[in-house]
Amino acid sequence: MSPALAAGLQIAAVVIVLAAAYVPLGDYMARVYASPDDDDPRDEPDTGGGTALRTRTRTRTDSRVESLIYRACRIDPRAEQTWIGYSMSVLGFSAASVLFLFVLQRVQGVLPLNGGLSGVSPAVAFNTAISFVANTNWQSYVPETTMSNLTQPMGLAVQNFVSAAVGLSVAAAVIRGFVRVRVGGELGNFWVDLIRGTLRILLPLSFVIALILLTQGVIQSFSAGFASTGLDGSSVTNALAPVASQEAIKELGTNGGGILAANSAHPFENPTPLSNVVEITAILLIPVALTRTFGTMVGDRRQGLTLLAVMGALFAALLAVTAAAEAGARGVAAEAAGAMMEGKEVRFGIPGSTLFAVATTGTSTGAVNSAHDSMSPLGGGAVLLNMLVGEIAPGGVGTGLYGLLVLAIVAVFVGGLLVGRTPEYLGKKIGRRQITLAALSVLVMPALVLIGTSVSVLLPSTTGYQGNSGDPGTPGSIHGFTEVLYAFASAANNNGSAFGGLTVTSDWFQTSLGLAMLLGRFLPIVLVLALAGSLVTTKRTPPNPGTLPTHGPLFASLLLGTVVLVAALTFFPALALGPIAEAVQ
Repeated sequence: MSPALAAGLQIAAVVIVLAAAYVPLGDYMARVYASPDDDDPRDEPDTGGGTALRTRTRTRTDSRVESLIYRACRIDPRAEQTWIGYSMSVLGFSAASVLFLFVLQRVQGVLPLNGGLSGVSPAVAFNTAISFVANTNWQSYVPETTMSNLTQPMGLAVQNFVSAAVGLSVAAAVIRGFVRVRVGGELGNFWVDLIRGTLRILLPLSFVIALILLTQGVIQSFSAGFASTGLDGSSVTNALAPVASQEAIKELGTNGGGILAANSAHPFENPTPLSNVVEITAILLIPVALTRTFGTMVGDRRQGLTLLAVMGALFAALLAVTAAAEAGARGVAAEAAGAMMEGKEVRFGIPGSTLFAVATTGTSTGAVNSAHDSMSPLGGGAVLLNMLVGEIAPGGVGTGLYGLLVLAIVAVFVGGLLVGRTPEYLGKKIGRRQITLAALSVLVMPALVLIGTSVSVLLPSTTGYQGNSGDPGTPGSIHGFTEVLYAFASAANNNGSAFGGLTVTSDWFQTSLGLAMLLGRFLPIVLVLALAGSLVTTKRTPPNPGTLPTHGPLFASLLLGTVVLVAALTFFPALALGPIAEAVQ
């Protein structure tokens, strides 16, 4: 089979599954997060299911399990929170999660199923706790020799579920900001949203995906490992772990932290081309379907399709660039192989590797089935750019949707300036407060990436941690700069993938990257919840002939241009010093 045919079949398989799941999953998530007393999104006849949705959700009841959890945790599911209360709940829950995960890692040596492993060092435990709670899953350690088979499922896998549920909850609250008109500014109840997202969406889907992965040979074991004889006759110890259960939510929740060091390149985590397609589909499933959820909840599904078109255009463009760059041959080894096969698994080849790389960097997943550090300068630059545009193509679970909605608000503001009208989005006027909050949210990630990178490259010790260095202007020096830029882009975007040539176990990188993950996750959350809080108290104005339509090709082009322009103006100088300079060497 030719590489082009293999690529086409894999892309077709992913697209077909996503298309089949788009309507039922998107509408189902809308029913999960809609409230019985939500306002009708529009006064005119429903254009996409808003009124019908309201009718259906009036009869919805909580399950017995949910009711038991509410009683045990003393949660009143009828009580609602303003953006301040919602934000405090998110931050409080996340702080408690960091503390629990940190302590669990430190004491794992005295707990069952430790496999002879001692407690994790304070610096690594701190970095890992923040990483998994922030949905980044950055790993500065070797999992099978650091984390026990109790810490993995009880600590890391649990955070895979709840960190993804936090993203879903925030996205639901932001949508309510557009749908509702509340004098008190209520956006919902974080604890109810968290529980419903975990029990009704993430658990059932991850169970199905785990079963599919088991059929492909992904392992599920609590044994510490087994011995085998290597090709050279030496004895080799092979690690075992409960992989299938964690692999499913790792991809579905756009988490990305591997239970084994080789991540999704390991045959125990991703053994076959079919399992590779399943994992790619799982990565994209919820972020793509959330655009349908958005359209359904706001009462106009064309709005969701417009956002999906922007996501799809960005994804397709970066996939084309990455695939073309990796299919070429640069260097003696690549010319002999016929493509850039260094760091890639033969069972996946160029098509499976590039599709996975673009999917994982276009979301906040960070899982890898190939070495991104071994990609061509242009290919590595493309996946780096995929993160720098804000991971909105299609983005992480929840984070991609509300990130793109913030940029949509910026786009309607630009459109309002062009036509001389007060900007509006979904009937809500965008004033000074809204555009200020949106602008601040957009600026958080670039500030963290550029400040972290610039300080790191100025430190004399940094060159000692780079796998590539040398005199300024040399290929090694340029690639070393890209390694540092990639690390901070990954941390600030809560991605978690890395260029393996950079050693990040020093106190500086453990601390600085940990802070980048923490601020990159929770500052935007607070800002977008404040934005939603300002919108929910704003009266809805009916559309008129002068209103800028926020659906269709015109607005999609305006939004796409805004995304590209923001990324180009912000990161072009840094990219010119790194992957672009390396590509033209």
